[in-house]
Amino acid sequence: MSRRLPAILLAASALLFLPFAGVAQQQLQPIERIAAIVDEDVILQSELDVAMRNIAAQYAGREAQLPPRPVLERQVLERLILVKLQVARARQQGIRVSDQELNQTVAAIAQQNRLTLDGLRQRLAADGLSFEEFRRSLSEEITVQRLRQSFIQRINVSEGEVDAALAREAGNSRQYRLAHILVALPDGATAEQIATGQRKIEGVLNVINRGEMDFAAAAVRYSDSPNALEGGDLGWRTLDEIPSAFAQQIGRMQPGEILGPVRGPSGFQLLSLSEVRDSNEAPAQTITEYHVRHILVRVNDRQDDATARAKIDTLRARIAGGADFQAVAREASEDNSTRGQGGDLGWFPADAYGPDFGNQVTALEDGQVSQPFRTDAGWHIIERVARRETDVTDENRRAQVRDTIGRRKLEEEYERYLQEMRGEAYVVFRTGDRAEEVDPVGAGASDQPTPPGT
Repeated sequence: MSRRLPAILLAASALLFLPFAGVAQQQLQPIERIAAIVDEDVILQSELDVAMRNIAAQYAGREAQLPPRPVLERQVLERLILVKLQVARARQQGIRVSDQELNQTVAAIAQQNRLTLDGLRQRLAADGLSFEEFRRSLSEEITVQRLRQSFIQRINVSEGEVDAALAREAGNSRQYRLAHILVALPDGATAEQIATGQRKIEGVLNVINRGEMDFAAAAVRYSDSPNALEGGDLGWRTLDEIPSAFAQQIGRMQPGEILGPVRGPSGFQLLSLSEVRDSNEAPAQTITEYHVRHILVRVNDRQDDATARAKIDTLRARIAGGADFQAVAREASEDNSTRGQGGDLGWFPADAYGPDFGNQVTALEDGQVSQPFRTDAGWHIIERVARRETDVTDENRRAQVRDTIGRRKLEEEYERYLQEMRGEAYVVFRTGDRAEEVDPVGAGASDQPTPPGT
């Protein structure tokens, strides 16, 4: 039996912590140079310049880790190209970000930075940044994230996969901090392209082994992966989040060791193991659950608010006078799904029926009956029967493992999608060492470290 991976929210929460300079651009000048043509769109030189300045700001004090400017410019431009292609593809699929959604995101960013909207505008203006371009970039970020989200529906994780992962985890509870360097190869790569890619990845490994550059710096300079500018960092992963082709070998590695070169679907890779930790050190996870009964008097077209309130007040007075709650619920509750059970809702976490209902539940003691309160459904009174702490460690662990497997599958699927989209794109460079050339597929393999002995 298979189960769809639950949709994971990826958009606005991540945007709240983006540095202003990372998503905004300068006011456009009267005459704009074009850095690249991407299908029917363009990347302006001003966009590239702002992105380059943002990278420089992120690496302030660590400038030696950055590659030469032409190489860095090429990497940043490739990242901008991918954004343009994803936004265009998302719009073709009908993915849009409304003005209301964008306004809410901007307001959230201002609040997160303890600014009013006017204060945000002033902050951007002080940095020489355009508020409208800031909004445009936010819209593109959200659009790209939603395009990625749309792939979640393609991902299935079976209960058998979860069981197998938990069984493997029982024998190995470790997590691994990984980084990688990718030398990309196009689909249907020629023998010459494969040989060029192999020489490059071997040259990169030699540079690292000779101590001329650490792994992160080499990733920034040479990797074709979208996370190259983060030093190739892949974060903490369990063995189930690591492609099966590498998982067994990584499980035997020690921190500081490098695996590869390995030929994979995307090209040649080097994998570095930075740290290892035990994931079983986390404490048990519990949630508070409540056993509750309720009586509902609905507000609808046939019964206005005042009439419903009068009814619920009468029922509450009867219970206060000694009437049995369950008997009154069977007689008078207008919730047909629970009326036959005396209004019994069973056990549930406080927030299961929304914050208004939950606040009433948590404010009571066991055995107490609430005063009448209003929700969208109508007027309620509730009786809190009991409270308990429930261990959900196993349940949560299954959910985490399911999510982990799903994320790995999504990552692999989306990475293939990006490669196909980039390979099919018409790109003409108007700046840098590839200016005026139609982009050859696999051009990233041209920046090769000098092999030893040459």
